[in-house]
Amino acid sequence: MSKQLEIIKRQLVILNKLSGCQKFVSKEELIDYVDRRMEERDSSGVSKRTLERDFAAIGELFGITIGYDFAHNGYYIQEADEWQKNSYDELLLNFELLTALGDEPNLHSFVLAEHHRPANHAYLGEIIKAIKSKHPLSFTYEYIRSDGYMRKKKVKPHYLKEDQHRWYLLAIDYEDETLKTFAVDAISQLEILRQEHFKRSMDIQIKDLFKYSFGIWNQEDIPIEEIEISYSPLDGKFIKRLPLHHSQIILADNEKEFRIQVTLRITNDFVMALLSRSSSLTVIRPSHLRERIKNIYQQALQRNS
Repeated sequence: MSKQLEIIKRQLVILNKLSGCQKFVSKEELIDYVDRRMEERDSSGVSKRTLERDFAAIGELFGITIGYDFAHNGYYIQEADEWQKNSYDELLLNFELLTALGDEPNLHSFVLAEHHRPANHAYLGEIIKAIKSKHPLSFTYEYIRSDGYMRKKKVKPHYLKEDQHRWYLLAIDYEDETLKTFAVDAISQLEILRQEHFKRSMDIQIKDLFKYSFGIWNQEDIPIEEIEISYSPLDGKFIKRLPLHHSQIILADNEKEFRIQVTLRITNDFVMALLSRSSSLTVIRPSHLRERIKNIYQQALQRNS
């Protein structure tokens, strides 16, 4: 194992411990945990000085701040928001899978991957390069909702975001200097404009941008609302394990129903997510969402009758 890979693995082991159910972890307990986990991976442990260097690197690499609470005599993660927590939760999951496999060459013997791969996935590396080097991007974009209308775009790439197995580019459009979202699978003829540079905007509140969104679309013209919905107890068991949204609050969980409240913008993506469990779904409020779901049911019944 290379030295750099060993360092990254050790840092992820630290994150794995601090992101568990235990709020505060003492220095001795953390060092003991890291030593044991790294020994399982045939790697060296960690000293107090190494631990402090790892904390600084974790802040720089992952954007996660590790603090120390003297009252509880322990380290903890200073979580900025749920969006950030979900990001490194995904990272830790992938890390656990990869390290559990180790050097096993027959990956297909253990892991069953999806059969599809997102279109234009090869562009992801080029987009990341452009973001890091602050080079503009030029590409042709297909507006699928506008009958496949094609348009040439020039943008300042800022972020890549994944949602429901699709990748999206968040970039400032040169045309009107606004932040827009582009589906990577709708991009073609991508070119990095290496002779040009742009200054990356630091005013984008990326952590708040999708706080009230379901999926990728942050449509500010859609109001933020409190939605109350009910499911069967069986569906509730699944929704409790995989929450519909980070704002989810459980209002009732009994033998009759599983009722929750979420706070977000009611987009088409959210409506489709509700319909995925339509067999037991009951929309309590708002009334316009209940009517919208009812109309979808009625139209589907007419088409299939």
